[in-house]
Amino acid sequence: MPHAFSFAEPLRVDRGRHFRLSAVHPGHTGGIGSKDEAERLLGHGIARLRDMQEKLYAQNEWSVLLILQAMDTAGKDGVIKHVMSGVNPQGCQVFSFKAPSTEELDHDFLWRTTRCLPERGRIGIFNRSYYEEVLVVRVHPDILETQHLPRAVRGRHFWQGRFESIRAFEQHLARNGTAICKVFLHISKQEQRRRLLSRLDEPGKSWKFSTGDLHEREYWRQYMHAYEAMVRETAVPHAPWHVIPADNKWFARLAVAAAMVDTLERLDLSLPKANARRRKELRAARRYLEHRGH
Repeated sequence: MPHAFSFAEPLRVDRGRHFRLSAVHPGHTGGIGSKDEAERLLGHGIARLRDMQEKLYAQNEWSVLLILQAMDTAGKDGVIKHVMSGVNPQGCQVFSFKAPSTEELDHDFLWRTTRCLPERGRIGIFNRSYYEEVLVVRVHPDILETQHLPRAVRGRHFWQGRFESIRAFEQHLARNGTAICKVFLHISKQEQRRRLLSRLDEPGKSWKFSTGDLHEREYWRQYMHAYEAMVRETAVPHAPWHVIPADNKWFARLAVAAAMVDTLERLDLSLPKANARRRKELRAARRYLEHRGH
């Protein structure tokens, strides 16, 4: 990874057992001195992403899954817009997961996201994901009543069972050529308040405001415990979490770009090389175009 992005390494958590969310300050900027500097570096990061995505697409062996989790207003949509702006749309798929439908509730909790996994050669982006099942559902366990689960499976080890299912699922993806980059955008309660007020004050942002955001703020402490448990239980080398300070949008976007660059660089991507048969085909095509293709 380019040395300009070395600030991102401490944000990567690949062994989460002793992780403490309190160790990550939401206002941290990794030594980046200004928004202008961050935007300059982001430009380099986007160019690097564009180059590696072309190789990913052409090689058609790996797929990449970017998972974004955060409290409301933390900037997930902005990250997708600004970080992935230079990526070829043909090689990128974005899915947002809101409240599950009746059909989705009649399946296991991994079903609806499994259908949206990226194909080989492509980058898939999950704006929220199956991790909602150990976040919002854990904070509001009454939601389980809508999932029609047998009482026999809802014992005292229920949440550990869900973490175990997620770990096994991500291990399966890794074994089958999906590189996973998981991002938690860590925003402070004070900054969320400022952004919610901004949505109320600015006509161009008022459509984003939801009274549900105010309701969820009442459970802030419970959510922080749930996020900490999420990282502790599911951060592993083949599916690390990147816990990114999100009080400064310009830093959060740069850090996500750095995480994606790091993920792709670990794949050692390259454009396919022509074998003898392919070179023969290309020579024949050139002869045709030069002498008969008028």
